[in-house]
This record gives sequence, C-alpha cells and structure tokens, in this order.
Amino acid sequence: MSARFARDGILVVGDVIDDTVVIPAGPIRSDTDTPSAIRRVAGGSAANTAAWLAELGAPVVFVGAVNAADVERHSALLPGVEVHLQGVHAATGAIVVLVQGQERSMLTDRGANADLDFDAIPDTLIRGHVHLTGHSLAASDGSAFARFVRRAKRAGATVSVSPGSVAYIDALGAARFGEVIAGADVVIASRAEGAALADAMQAAAAAGRTDAPTLVLTRGAEGVLVDGTHVPAVPAPRAVDPTGAGDAFCAGFLTRWAQDGDAVAAARAGTEVAARAVGVVGGRPVRTRLRPSSSPPPAPW
Repeated sequence: MSARFARDGILVVGDVIDDTVVIPAGPIRSDTDTPSAIRRVAGGSAANTAAWLAELGAPVVFVGAVNAADVERHSALLPGVEVHLQGVHAATGAIVVLVQGQERSMLTDRGANADLDFDAIPDTLIRGHVHLTGHSLAASDGSAFARFVRRAKRAGATVSVSPGSVAYIDALGAARFGEVIAGADVVIASRAEGAALADAMQAAAAAGRTDAPTLVLTRGAEGVLVDGTHVPAVPAPRAVDPTGAGDAFCAGFLTRWAQDGDAVAAARAGTEVAARAVGVVGGRPVRTRLRPSSSPPPAPW
C-alpha cells in the first residue's frame, strides 16, 4: 500500500447520476396506480463513494462528467469533496431505481458518464489512492480506463476498482475486463460481478501473474469474502433502501485500509458503513442533500 494514501487522500473517478428512487407500498398492479414513495436524489456509484468518504472524514477528490448545465448543481451536492466535473453536451446520467424489499431493478441512461475523458484528468489530481468505477466503461473498449490505471500506478498510487455492473463485464468480456483493470490492488465486486470475473482471475493465476488484486466480494446480508475469508454483515437497525450500500461499503473499506492495508479489518469497517447506508433513501449520507457544498469551485474543463 502506498504511504501517500493516508497523507494525500483519495481520488474517486467515475459515474454521477440523477436517481429517481421508487419504493412501492405493495405489489405493483398493472394498468392502474400503485401508491409509492418516489424520491429524486443525486447518485452514481463513484459520486456516492466520494460522498461517504467525505462523511467519514477522508480527504477526497472526485472527477466525473455531467451535462454542462449541471456542473454547479452536482458540485454543490458533494459537500466536503473537492469536485472536478467535466461539462459535456450529453444529458446528465439518470437511473430509475425500483426498490422491492432487498431487491432492486435499475433502468439506466448512462448519459454524460459515457463521455468521461480519462486522458483529460490532470496528473495534479492523482492522490495516494485512486478508486475507479466501471460505469464509465459504457460504450467503450476500456483503453482509456486502462491507460489511466497505468498512469495512476506510475504516479505511485494504489488503485481499487468497483466493476459496478455485470453488464459492463459482459459487454467487454471477462478476459478483456481483466486486462483493463490490470494493476489494480483491490477489486471490490458483488457476488454476481465476482462470478463474471472468475475466469479472468483464474487465467491470471494460471499464467503465474504475481500482481493479482485483493478480491473483495460483497454478498449483502451474507457478509463479505476477502480473498475467501468471510466477514459477517453488520445488521442494519433500519433497512429502508439498499441503493448505494455497496458504494458506502467501498468508502468504509478504503478509509480503514488506508491505515495499514489490512483488508479483513477494512471489510469489517465497510460493513458498518453499509449498514448505515441502507437506513436512508438513495445512496448518499443525508447531509449531502441538505446543505451547500463547502468545496472549492469546480475547475473548468
């Protein structure tokens, strides 16, 4: 683990989204109304993780892409984060999240996230650790993502990757996805994402590669596996919405991992933050929706 991590903080690069979270009061009825709680909140896996890192007191920088008209609004929704948003012509990404108990269905328009320009990110923003989400791989062959991973490693940073969705692994193919994230020190994936990546991981091991990442598999109420070691989940005192629990886990994990690189202890810390996250609607701490940003003004792109 890079000694710069704890001193310099973390750079989070990836998706930022406008979420519409729908929680039906009961079974959805066809061709008629179903009473529901509907909330519009800021989201995006990477932006959610940045918000939770700031909540936990970590120095954090965030880079993402939104429509040019939304740069100021989304910057203000990440208090405590140094925000650098690329303003593009495409619409800001949007997701409709349908929550039914512990299960979710997501209807996704990646929008501006697909236009995130990794090559335009200045070297001056690279911190001791870099966390990347796979959502920015939509409609991409992963080359720019892979170049940025290599650039971060050359700068002396440690790197973690959260694939974000089985769909992005399937779109590239597991072998290619493994090539794109090569060099990452930690991969934090869901059970389904881990299964999709299993062939790539096994191929790397068979090839004798010594740079295999620490694999952290999140499994909801069943806890977490850290390179096969089980870490129990922390029961949530009040479960409202599982949206963003994995993003909060990443923040808790990385904040603890910065101390000594103990991945099992970091996973325990991550489960505690995830348990907090499921108690609120949406994927971010409540404070991120209630007060303006205290961050520096967004940098021009």
